[in-house]
Amino acid sequence: MTFKKAIGKIHLWLGLSSGLVVFIVALTGCIYVFQKEITEAVHHDTYFVTVPASARPLPVSRLTKAAQAALGSGQPLNFFVAHRQPDRAWEFSAFKAGDPDALTYFSAIRYYRSVLINPYTAEVTGVVDHKYEFFNIVKYLHWSLLLNTPYGQPIVGIATLIFVIMLISGMILWWPKKWNKTNVNKSFRVKWSAGRKRVNYDLHNVSGFYGLLFTAILALTGLVWAFDWFQKLVYVSAALSTAAPENKEISSLDSGKVVTVNALDRSFHYADSLYPQADRIGVSMPFSGTAVYDISAYAGKEVYYHFDELRFDQYSGRLLYSKPYAAKNRGEKLIGMNYDIHVGAIWGLPGKIIAFVAGLIAAGLPVTGFLIWLGRRKKKKYVPYTK
Repeated sequence: MTFKKAIGKIHLWLGLSSGLVVFIVALTGCIYVFQKEITEAVHHDTYFVTVPASARPLPVSRLTKAAQAALGSGQPLNFFVAHRQPDRAWEFSAFKAGDPDALTYFSAIRYYRSVLINPYTAEVTGVVDHKYEFFNIVKYLHWSLLLNTPYGQPIVGIATLIFVIMLISGMILWWPKKWNKTNVNKSFRVKWSAGRKRVNYDLHNVSGFYGLLFTAILALTGLVWAFDWFQKLVYVSAALSTAAPENKEISSLDSGKVVTVNALDRSFHYADSLYPQADRIGVSMPFSGTAVYDISAYAGKEVYYHFDELRFDQYSGRLLYSKPYAAKNRGEKLIGMNYDIHVGAIWGLPGKIIAFVAGLIAAGLPVTGFLIWLGRRKKKKYVPYTK
């Protein structure tokens, strides 16, 4: 057996073993790329508000109180996002995990709901149940096939790793023996005038080549979440150091003192004034008696990697810790960029379009590959004529 034939066998059986998972993951990734744009267009009145003449948001303590009333006391708020875009509603969310040993996504989440609040009037513009929301289900199909993360993520991760190997083996199979005009045409163009099988073969061959770089980026950024060892490899390669990033444990210190201020308002006001150019400010609420307000000021619109972090005492609102984005090492920055690279958002709308097209190509490769294999199985064997 020649080298290329051996590679072809490996390519075939790896494809048959992982094709269905790759198809589901790639297709759901395509659907999810534009979830923000689609959701906000369909539910415009939920996510956008009328800006009054004197556009001054109410204190966040008042807004959180309105949001908590909408959710009820049984679902305490965990975090909220305050937008600098004047006509955006602010989003207040409550999340609680379910059974950690549950088999499915639905049992692994007890609740995940958000309240959208008009920051100028404290009026509720909408309540979203993310647990059953369409795009969140699409996301968890993509993430873990709607299984609980400990069960579904390894399946998705292994299929993604196989897909990376198949991209390499596919490139070897694609490479022409001779770079003459005929082979170049076969390798770079789809012969639409040919028969159905030839067109399908060309679609598999040609789209795989043109989409190689971007589908590889999608797959490799997916592996960062799937495997801890791969994330560490990426971190060490970028940071040029095996030293783990700083992760200080900060606790609220003023629990024994008399509280004379609203610590949430004070913390938020400080962060808001410190970062006037931030696109939005995210606040994680204290989850215990010693926890802190964890506030992130995001610099870039629609991206998550570029943020400065502040932590405040939950009783006094005193600043206890800060870590600007500039202080992070290259490994932290690259890992932080992983989501924005994965969905293409780091390059804006053109990047999202590229991610969408690359996802379509990735979803199409298992389909066209399966049809090639099926066609060859059905091909009749030659039987010599005998009288």
